[in-house]
Amino acid sequence: MGNEAWLNKINWSEDGLVPAIAQDGVSGEILMLAWMNRDALKKTFELGEAVYWSRSRKKLWHKGEESGHTQKVLEIRTDCDEDAILLKVEQTGGIACHTGRKSCFFQRLDDARWQSVEPVLKDPHEIYKK
Repeated sequence: MGNEAWLNKINWSEDGLVPAIAQDGVSGEILMLAWMNRDALKKTFELGEAVYWSRSRKKLWHKGEESGHTQKVLEIRTDCDEDAILLKVEQTGGIACHTGRKSCFFQRLDDARWQSVEPVLKDPHEIYKK
């Protein structure tokens, strides 16, 4: 599979994870934050599509495997401490969040209350037909 020294440069947490931010490669909007383990980052690099580690399901999660809202990876970056990943992506369908919104960061703190400030673009029941 070639040289994997680049994977060894990442400062993985004690549980073998690293936070990964997905950012729209054109607008710069932050779409979501998820987690990656070594296999997820390697598969993301190989596939050219985002693959994350689902902490709740304890398995790899190819973003869009159920919804069709895959993330084509334009760039993979790490920060100065090499303990976080930034994926610049092209978001299929313009929806990154399982709530049917463009971004998972749709709640804003207003007067000590969280307010939803982004519209639902597609009903989640239409996205996830299980």
